[in-house]
Amino acid sequence: MNASSIIFDPAFPWPVIWAAAALIGALLVFALWRGLKGWALRMLGAAALLLALAGPSLQMEDRAPEGDIMLAIVDESASQGLSDREAQTEAALDALTARVGATEGLELRVTRMGDGEDNRGSLLMTTLAEALAEVPRDRVAGMVLISDGRLHDLEAAPDLPAPLHLLRTGREGDWDRRLEVTNAPAFGILDEEQEIGLRIDDMGAAPESGRVELTISIDGEEPEVFDVPTGVELTLPITLTHGGQNVIQFTTPAVDGELTDRNNAAVVTMNGVRDRLRVLLVSGEPHPGTRTWRNLLKSDSAVDLVHFTILRPPEKQDGVPVNELSLIAFPTQELFMEKIDEFDLIIFDRYKLRGILPASYLASVSAYINEGGAVLVAAGPDLASAQSLARSPLGQVLPGAPTARVREEAYAPEVSELGQRHPVTRGLTEFAPEGGWGRWMRLVELEETSGMTVMEGLDDLPLLTLDRVGDGRVALLASDHAWLWDRGFEGGGPQLELLRRLAHWMMKEPELEEEALTAQATGNQVTITRRTMGEGGRSVTVTRPDGTEEEVQMEEVAPGLYEAEFASAQIGLFRLAEGEENAVVAVGPASPKEFEDTIASGEPLQPVMASMRGGTAAIEDGTPGLRSVRSGRAAIGRGWIGYTPRGAYVVEALRVVPLAPPWLMLLLAAGFAVAAWLWEGRGRSRRTQGA
Repeated sequence: MNASSIIFDPAFPWPVIWAAAALIGALLVFALWRGLKGWALRMLGAAALLLALAGPSLQMEDRAPEGDIMLAIVDESASQGLSDREAQTEAALDALTARVGATEGLELRVTRMGDGEDNRGSLLMTTLAEALAEVPRDRVAGMVLISDGRLHDLEAAPDLPAPLHLLRTGREGDWDRRLEVTNAPAFGILDEEQEIGLRIDDMGAAPESGRVELTISIDGEEPEVFDVPTGVELTLPITLTHGGQNVIQFTTPAVDGELTDRNNAAVVTMNGVRDRLRVLLVSGEPHPGTRTWRNLLKSDSAVDLVHFTILRPPEKQDGVPVNELSLIAFPTQELFMEKIDEFDLIIFDRYKLRGILPASYLASVSAYINEGGAVLVAAGPDLASAQSLARSPLGQVLPGAPTARVREEAYAPEVSELGQRHPVTRGLTEFAPEGGWGRWMRLVELEETSGMTVMEGLDDLPLLTLDRVGDGRVALLASDHAWLWDRGFEGGGPQLELLRRLAHWMMKEPELEEEALTAQATGNQVTITRRTMGEGGRSVTVTRPDGTEEEVQMEEVAPGLYEAEFASAQIGLFRLAEGEENAVVAVGPASPKEFEDTIASGEPLQPVMASMRGGTAAIEDGTPGLRSVRSGRAAIGRGWIGYTPRGAYVVEALRVVPLAPPWLMLLLAAGFAVAAWLWEGRGRSRRTQGA
């Protein structure tokens, strides 16, 4: 097809030309007012001059028409796999392809879309915007989304160049039950009741049901079953009993007829933490290491420290009048009998028997350990004396017996072979300064009677021995010179790191357990960690959510530390087992976006489609026909959807012919000016003759 148009190439900017036209117009008005007879000729001359300055040309185009484009976005997200939606989608796409193929000048472009990464859901608008960016917008005559209408990026909707329609999958009789966690804290204080918000809703054409069974399981243990109402906000009390990761699973049974049971379960991961760690530090005799212990414990804001130092033993007699003493009495009965269970850790720092704590009180400490408490004895020469704690009821639970010999020699502490595998001392050598750890100057000789020696001193004698007694823990440090590391003697050493790990192990922090199996999920990638004091190859049995099992081999990445990784396309609760250790891990989002709303609907897209007068057509009612509609008219009706022809074209050839050559316009302007002058001159001559 051909087309022509007039274009201008002015010799001066348009404001200059318009100003000249205004000036000429004013002169013509003046000529009319004075009654000059040649004003018409002068007007024609001025017009010719202005036309020459405007530079008009005739532009002729040889145009080749281009076909219109129909965009089709095919939703292949997870929710489209429910019921018979996949079959509906393919049937609708085949019908649309056939109708577009039968329409002259219309071309179909198809884009398929899956799930968004990182649980972002269905990104229909993002996909539509990307598809529009790949084609000329002036050729897009219509857009069709073949989807259930559930999208999660409505805010990304682009400006539409043509009508947008939704061919909706799904059926009017669809219904589904959804379990949703509305509120869950990331952390929970141990042994304190926490509240988790939960809601169970029946969506769509659901049968009438007011109550449902809810199953709650913590860390894969035996579940508890409750009868709860649907359609209301539930507040469930949960009490965490151990520190670290707690995996809580909520489940409702699948019901015949619902679209999916993928949203009938939810998993919440909460970290169990202690509220405040109460530590009792009893210093038997002031020495440089006392400040080290105090600084360590006071540096942790989560620690409540109660510190007593025996500055004046009962046997001290120096003649000081009693009324001049201002020392605080040691509340032994209150601390060691009445409130001993309130402490998480008791530290005896160079304490020896002086009659302040009778045997019954120390027997109470021994019972406290068996019932789950923790005691650390940091020994000095007092442990080898006749007043040693080893000679008290507490000595029965200590993991070492003193030989009554104190070695006053320099030595560098070393991590034992067993200590290389223990979490308290594993990797501790990495904290050594250049040249190795600084030396200590004192060691109380011990004979190991139980437990594990993780650090050694002179002649491989036990320096740090750990043991489990009943439900509690005991540690024995056979030297009071740890403070030398803190002072940087001969380069120092990791004194704070060692004592921090030691204190946390005694308070049963999960990351310092010798035997533990843990797992961490990042997306669909799971990292399994096994800590053990044993040796040899390790493999972990992984039980997937569908019940299938897989044996995963583990690699020893450090002494006593094994790791393995695996990826899974399944989402849900995985159970892990290795020896006597068990763990659970939740893979994937706790509530996948694709299954939050599974009932098909065009309502979310209505604001976008209404801008170009498009709409929704249900596929179950039959695939709609295709009609051409003018821009601005309704683009959807009973049994049909519309597209707007765009009339796009490509210019194949272009010719430009000047309409007013400057020389011709100047000649005309001069001719009109001369004619006006002659006419006016003849008029004056006649008036002269008449006079």
